[in-house]
Amino acid sequence: MERGGTVYIITNFTHTTLYTGVTADIMFRVKEHKDKEHPKSFSAKYNAVKLVYFCSYDSIEEAIAEEKRIKGGSRKKKIKLIQSMNPEWKDLWEIVKEW
Repeated sequence: MERGGTVYIITNFTHTTLYTGVTADIMFRVKEHKDKEHPKSFSAKYNAVKLVYFCSYDSIEEAIAEEKRIKGGSRKKKIKLIQSMNPEWKDLWEIVKEW
C-alpha cells in the first residue's frame, strides 16, 4: 500500500527564516515543530513554528522529490510559492489541525 506525503514550509513570526520539510503525517509533524519536540533542531533554534505552505501528494516519493525541488530553489521562489497559496502568510495550522 502506497502512502502519501505532504511538503510544507514553516517560518518564524517575522518571516526571516524558512524551513521546508516533508512528512507522511502533517498534523503530527507540525505539532512537533510548534511544541519544539526537538529543541536542538533548526526549526526550534529559529522559532519556525508558523505553517505557511503545504501541498499533499499521492506518494511519499512524489512529496520527497518536490521537497528537494523547493529546497534547491531560491528564497525568492519559496516566497512566491507561499504567496500563491497564502498571500497573507496566515498560520495554516488552523486549517490542518481540523483534519
